[in-house]
Amino acid sequence: MINTIEWKDGKVFMVDQTLLPGEEVYREYTTAEEVARAIETMVIRGAPAIGVAAAMGIALGMQSVNDEPGARFAQICERMSRTRPTAVNLFWAIDRMTMKFNEVRNESLDKIKSEIVLEAQRIYVEDIEANRKMGSYGNELVPGDARILTHCNAGALATAGYGTALGVIRSAVEHGKAVHVYADETRPFLQGARLTAWELHKDQIPVTLITDNMAGALMRQGRIQGCIVGADRIAANGDVANKIGTYSVAVLARENNIPFYVAAPVSTLDLALASGAEIPIEERHAREVTHLQGYPLAPEGVKVRNPAFDVTPARYITAIITEKGVVREKFTENLRKLVLK
Repeated sequence: MINTIEWKDGKVFMVDQTLLPGEEVYREYTTAEEVARAIETMVIRGAPAIGVAAAMGIALGMQSVNDEPGARFAQICERMSRTRPTAVNLFWAIDRMTMKFNEVRNESLDKIKSEIVLEAQRIYVEDIEANRKMGSYGNELVPGDARILTHCNAGALATAGYGTALGVIRSAVEHGKAVHVYADETRPFLQGARLTAWELHKDQIPVTLITDNMAGALMRQGRIQGCIVGADRIAANGDVANKIGTYSVAVLARENNIPFYVAAPVSTLDLALASGAEIPIEERHAREVTHLQGYPLAPEGVKVRNPAFDVTPARYITAIITEKGVVREKFTENLRKLVLK
């Protein structure tokens, strides 16, 4: 399995996803600030992976505390909360670490430090376990000879391991199904071209890379039987925020009578938000659009929009796959029931 992130010998190690597929380089991090910058610069990305990284970053930052652990813990959490605003897993992980800190805050400093590290490691292990359960549920939705379109990267690289959308695909392959994946390149950061294609090719799962604007034509030609994507935040009514371009894929899938599935852990649900209209959408630097690996693609000074995510309304979603089961309809009611399982 691809090793996205790891806690080892009091340090955090991550594969630098900005260098893939050209170089497979693992970076070493020793401070919370370094981890925060890694999240911001997309060395690590994908909602579940961001949550794990934030938890490990908090644990890392607490190791250097000598006094006033409460004040330092609050500072580290505040810094992590400013890294990526859309992925709710980030805030879920911060809340989870805060709950653990509050449980042990009156213990010795050594005890606080060790418990915070253990909690981050539990979040890591639980994420992989959740992805495997999600894959098992999702496998039941994948036909035996499947041609699946995915957008962005929701694989091992976007999680602690195994993956959400690609976890479903991996599970289907493990069950002997003949799966062929069509991977959108996913402009402007090219997560599909650089990461999804690399991941699947590395695991010897058949994959065909396509440009984002080919998806509709391939659907109309009958070459795609289903779409599976991940999510960065899911509102109470089932509206889904995911990488920009996901909404377009969902609309095309509906037009061509193709099922559109979202695979995401329960930690991605944000039931405090009534609909996707309330989800904050991160706007990233214009240079991601105007340049590719340092080379200009557009006139200097041209105005640019670069929202990192869009929102797909629940009406376009066939089902949401989680580690607790599959929700197919009445999302407002059934997502709440799922959380209470």
